[in-house]
Amino acid sequence: MVASDPAYGVLMTNSVTVQRLIPAPAGAIFDLLADPGRHPEIDGSGTVVGPRSKGERRLALGDSFGMGMDWGVNYATKNVVVEFEEDRRLAWRTLAGKPLSYVLAGRTWRYELEPVDGGTIVRETWDISTENPLSRPVLRRLAGLTRSNMEKTLERIEQVVTA
Repeated sequence: MVASDPAYGVLMTNSVTVQRLIPAPAGAIFDLLADPGRHPEIDGSGTVVGPRSKGERRLALGDSFGMGMDWGVNYATKNVVVEFEEDRRLAWRTLAGKPLSYVLAGRTWRYELEPVDGGTIVRETWDISTENPLSRPVLRRLAGLTRSNMEKTLERIEQVVTA
């Protein structure tokens, strides 16, 4: 669900949401999302390289975790868990490292899980309302690409939890 200019795919609001019915229990999907070490397995953009700290880890509200990234250039992000409801909702705010942190204040990535007959509806939302207002017009131009990558992420989540 995205409000956009059909000619350009430019986001006219501050969020993009995609959803998919995944034939798996919410707990299995949540466990995957709550382990940052597994995020490279499910990342549909191909930019997530891996966590900055080694070892297994389960996220909780208020936790922060670093992620190595590569979007033509290597960089790192700091992510802070801002929403957490076991087996239902997990969201983190992604902050860029300095000096980018002065411009990119932090988008929110949110996963909502709704158990239904046949599995779980998984909604992924990219919310830029938490970004620096000056950077939002530039980020809105990434809406189409972001939506496509999010759809790939949900497909990969399904592949991992149903394998």
